[in-house]
Amino acid sequence: MSNTHFTLRLLNESIALKLPKFALIIILIICIMIVFMIVWSLNIGSFNLSFQSVYDTLKGTETDKAANNVVWLFRFPRTLAAILVGIMMALSGAALQNVTRNGLADPSLIGISQGAALAVVASIIVFPEIDINLRPWLALAGSLIVAATIQWLSFDDKASNSLKLILFGIGVSAFLSSITTAMLTYGDIYNASSALAWLAGSINATNWFDVKLLSIAVLILVPLLLILSRLMATLRLGEISAISLGVPIKFVKYALISLAVALAAIATSVVGPLGFVGLVAPHLARLLTRSNVAIHLILTALIGGLLVLVADFAGRALFAPLQIPAGIVTEIIGVPFLIFLLLSQRRKLNK
Repeated sequence: MSNTHFTLRLLNESIALKLPKFALIIILIICIMIVFMIVWSLNIGSFNLSFQSVYDTLKGTETDKAANNVVWLFRFPRTLAAILVGIMMALSGAALQNVTRNGLADPSLIGISQGAALAVVASIIVFPEIDINLRPWLALAGSLIVAATIQWLSFDDKASNSLKLILFGIGVSAFLSSITTAMLTYGDIYNASSALAWLAGSINATNWFDVKLLSIAVLILVPLLLILSRLMATLRLGEISAISLGVPIKFVKYALISLAVALAAIATSVVGPLGFVGLVAPHLARLLTRSNVAIHLILTALIGGLLVLVADFAGRALFAPLQIPAGIVTEIIGVPFLIFLLLSQRRKLNK
């Protein structure tokens, strides 16, 4: 053990992990903040509860039926869904930024979220008879089609062009948004109202089925992304260096894009588009501490979960009983952050 790193040894030292102490401290602090926000979120709202009442409800000893309904049917699944969605959107952005080597890559900026949104809105307005439980699969299909289209449009035999990927993504995103707007304008007013509520990125309608779906997705997709973390580290060195190290570039890129699409699509299908979470979380993780890719991914996931949890709580509690969707709050946070990133890059180029 050194002053700056902690070495974790497992299975008779057959596995040894060198972990930076400062990054572990940051992770611990964020975990404590998430626990604090969970407790606060369960207590505060249009129907305030005492800490003792919430504690008794979670233990199963609370006799107040109203408190039980508020905690178990509304606030607890909503809180867990916010954390899980934040984790998925943040990691989707981190994967895209790594594979494109562009800090501006984000599911909402390059069309992935819009592809999922168009598929779900079409199922609500054009095909309302479709089972609501099929939304995750429709969202995934829409995102995959958009991702494949953008990849095909930006494909270059000579080299990988991340700028072309971003620009085509923005163009396709605008095109899909216009189709979605047309559906909302000319579709049935009741179905359009339902779709609009979903498009705002609202978490207030989530239930335990949504939590189960998101949990399964996180348990499957996040470990796969962490497994690829070593190969992701080589991509930071550039494609030529990665190829010289024997890294299967095409496989890694397609795997990362597929994981990014799946994470964003499933999260979007449950709560609607949440803009800028995938952009802000990886950059905040990078600003807090420099670390290896695996630690950066863990830190990004925790920041994403905390960010959406805070956004949902702020939208629910600050103007109660008025509910402001979490998607609107994340955009209020994300747009200034995007401007800050653009100005920072311009200053670097001018030096």
